Amino acid sequence: MPANKKYLTTSSWQRFAKISAGIVGGYIISALLHIALAFWLPNPKMVLITSVYTLYMLWVAIIILSFLAKNGWKLWALYVAIILVFSVLIHFGKLYNPVN
Repeated sequence: MPANKKYLTTSSWQRFAKISAGIVGGYIISALLHIALAFWLPNPKMVLITSVYTLYMLWVAIIILSFLAKNGWKLWALYVAIILVFSVLIHFGKLYNPVN
C-alpha cells in the first residue's frame, strides 16, 4: 500500500534538512551526551565502555524521530540548541570535576 501523498514532504530542501539533521546532528548529539555523562558521573570508563552500544541505539532513535518533524530547519535549530547545552555541560564538567 503506497503512502498517502498529503503526508509526504514535497520540498527537496526540507527532505535534505531532515536527513542531514538526523544523520549529522543526531550523531553529534549522541556523542556529546555520552561525553557529558563521562564528565559528570563518577566512573567515566564505564560510561565510555557502554557508549559503544548505546550511542548507536540513540543515534538510530534520533534519525527516526527527525523524520517526524514538519520543518527540517526548525529541527536543525533544535539540534543546535541541544548541542550547545551539551557543550556547556561538558565545559562545566571539566571545570568542576578535573580528575576525569
